[in-house]
Amino acid sequence: MLVTGVPECCEVAWRACQVVWVFRRTQWIALFTTDLNLSITQIIEYYGARWKIESGFKELKQDIGSQKSQCRNAQAVTNHLNFCMMATTLTWIYADRLKTNPERRHKVKGRTSFAFSDIRRIIAEAALDPDFERVCPKYSSSPVNSVVTVLLRMVA
Repeated sequence: MLVTGVPECCEVAWRACQVVWVFRRTQWIALFTTDLNLSITQIIEYYGARWKIESGFKELKQDIGSQKSQCRNAQAVTNHLNFCMMATTLTWIYADRLKTNPERRHKVKGRTSFAFSDIRRIIAEAALDPDFERVCPKYSSSPVNSVVTVLLRMVA
């Protein structure tokens, strides 16, 4: 099917979609899906999950630094990205094991959950604590089966 005013090389495929209108704070937003089997509740839940995924990529790129790689070959870029993903995962595992939710540094009205930067701050404070060497001792020689060695083998 060709649409008038569009060059012949640009064919448009038409497909049925479902639209859900949601009022959010001060305005209406439209959520579209081509999966006609989804309920309204599922569409809204998937949309909410999408923003969590986008937030995860933002953390990976900006907070962890995956976009600042100076690597030039494909394998080095892949290794850098794997280490960044590992750092993000370990940060969230650490957050999951905390006994209480951390205090938000930058409070946002209506939000009770903490941010990725709050967890990073807690980890940095713990690493600078003089007692940290009790948890993660400095070795005079490299151990054969250290955690770092195992992690390096996993991403290499």
